[in-house]
Amino acid sequence: MSREARAVVCRAWDQPIQVETIQVAAPKRNEITIKVAACGVCHSDLSAATGKIQYPPPLVLGHEAAGVVIEVGEGVTEFQEGDHVVSSFISMCGKCRQCVRGRPVLCENARKAMFTLPDGTVRTTDADGNDLNVFGACGVMAEYATLHVDNAVKIEQDVPLQNAALVGCAVMTGVGAVFNTAKLEPGSRAAVFGVGGVGLNAIQGCQTAGAEMIVAVDTHAGKLEMARQFGATHTINANEVEDVARAVKKLTGGVDYAFECVGAGAVVAQAYKCLGRGGTAVVVGVADPKDKTSIGTLSLPADERTLKGSWLGSARPQHDFPRIIALYKAGKLKLDELVTRTYSVEEAPQAFDDMVAGKNARGVIVFE
Repeated sequence: MSREARAVVCRAWDQPIQVETIQVAAPKRNEITIKVAACGVCHSDLSAATGKIQYPPPLVLGHEAAGVVIEVGEGVTEFQEGDHVVSSFISMCGKCRQCVRGRPVLCENARKAMFTLPDGTVRTTDADGNDLNVFGACGVMAEYATLHVDNAVKIEQDVPLQNAALVGCAVMTGVGAVFNTAKLEPGSRAAVFGVGGVGLNAIQGCQTAGAEMIVAVDTHAGKLEMARQFGATHTINANEVEDVARAVKKLTGGVDYAFECVGAGAVVAQAYKCLGRGGTAVVVGVADPKDKTSIGTLSLPADERTLKGSWLGSARPQHDFPRIIALYKAGKLKLDELVTRTYSVEEAPQAFDDMVAGKNARGVIVFE
């Protein structure tokens, strides 16, 4: 059956987001429909709404959500009605070279369906019956969403859904960059550039992995205070120093790992420059496609430095999402503290404004 849902939609890159009523069609083969309980408001949603991430509008936003399965399509055996799930914007065909070598986050076929379901179609239409694309094969900033089974991960039912929603992007991206991409070693020294929702999770990932020093770098004093709550041992306000990399090196002697969580070529260069010999800089932030980074080439071989990227924390969602939930339940990762404020779907424009203003660790849209 088709369901009516209030949803957050980008109609055009030069227009504000809007909340409207859409239709969500029933699941087809290997698909499920979920009643969305909560959806995090991520900078990537803003980037899609402004065209920095060029998913064609009209587009239903949202990729970081949790909800309850209310209908399953033909052939679905891994889910049943009543299951709690977290959305994943990574599709996994399971057959391409990247999938079979254990790198589903790099699935060669997933790139073909970044704003539709994997079959190239959508289950979302507007009031006039026109198709609406969906962010990251999800489009979960809506009361209901129909997903392919590969874009959902079952979780235990004793985890608050507004907290679990953040595992689908912010937590996985930040913590995974530390655990999976960098494979940070205990006793290491680290710096995190940009301490929004993803950066805070990179910080607590460093703390959980046993980093000796964790330097948080940002231009927002309030965010730097939050960074200390999540495990930063030192903070640097980039507006108050002449040379950020030099300031980091003065504190640390050069870090073993640097995590860029902003999405700006100039910040990537700063993160790389603050490395000690043998250090690794991990680029986590999503930059404009035209943005460039400049580094000293000789330092790559002479200092054996590494510059690498991390997409969704190099995740294997079916394995890593439950692992993060387990760490949360064991008291080793913070999720409750990440949710600074909740919003109704009608308050979505305010949630985006507050994110831009740096008011929240994470704002979450909660559906009735």
